[in-house]
Amino acid sequence: MAEHLASLNDSHAPDSASPPKLLDRVRTAVRVRHYSRRTEQAYVDWIRRFILFHKKRHTSTMGAAEVSAFLAWLAVERRVSASTQNQALSALLFLYKAVLAIEIAAIPPVVRARTPERLPVVLSREEIGAILKRLTGTERLIVMVLYGSGVRLEECLGLRVKDLDFDRHQIIVRQGKGQKDRATMLPAAAREGLTRHLADVRRLHERDLARGFGRVVLPFALDRKLPNAATEWRWQFVFPAAGICRAPRFGPPSRYQLHESVVQKAVAEAARLARITKRVSPHAMRHSFATHLLEDGYDIRTVQELLGHRDVKTTMTYLHVMNRGALGVKSPMDRL
Repeated sequence: MAEHLASLNDSHAPDSASPPKLLDRVRTAVRVRHYSRRTEQAYVDWIRRFILFHKKRHTSTMGAAEVSAFLAWLAVERRVSASTQNQALSALLFLYKAVLAIEIAAIPPVVRARTPERLPVVLSREEIGAILKRLTGTERLIVMVLYGSGVRLEECLGLRVKDLDFDRHQIIVRQGKGQKDRATMLPAAAREGLTRHLADVRRLHERDLARGFGRVVLPFALDRKLPNAATEWRWQFVFPAAGICRAPRFGPPSRYQLHESVVQKAVAEAARLARITKRVSPHAMRHSFATHLLEDGYDIRTVQELLGHRDVKTTMTYLHVMNRGALGVKSPMDRL
């Protein structure tokens, strides 16, 4: 029991003389499958909450009944959304299957959280302009890329220099949602700003190299396959963090990508200053990108490909929020 209680320790560098702690094993299992950093954080958090919910019982002594009880508690007491409950279930199934190698029985019927049918928040072109007017520097450039290309915030911040193709006017998204690569447009309006920004980033990279740093975190095992790639210019993040990251997980001191909270806070403040009453987030730029393309007459299949949607039904959601009234119907009041 004492060993299992210690397994809730969040250490990322366990003592090599002792067996790895449970959450470290979870992290390792996630990373070898090349899941995203956000998925890793979510899985670790849900597994920790599951163990605490059951009074720190050993996971090997629990099974389908305990998983069902936890999920029901989330729906009834915590009133989480259906997507949140599904994420918790995925984390627990991952724990038993991929980490503990235990086959649990069929999970008893669970009180399911209701899935609300929500429409995406879409900003008008005037609202987008008002937000951009109240942003400066890197945050403004990032929002221009988000709205101009439809990429997700985490995809934008994960861009590397080599992913910007100025000659072909496109951005290559590597390992996007669903581990898929795709190409989308590089907005001409952001071209000049990106060119100046990359010149500043290159000077920063050269200063890092002069100080004995200049490394960047590489995906998968590229640091072993390409030993010099970590310091090459083309592998550097387009939007790097302000400081050097020294977390043991990433190996030697490296410069990581800008944290998403920087952009989230900047966009929220700009929307407040612009007196926009909608719930504005960086992801609203992606929704607005898709909706405005459809309003401009572009084919829905083209928009689907640019967004990277697996199913066109997901893209069709934007047909309901186009600038034509609800479902594109004109009110009879407007005909009087």
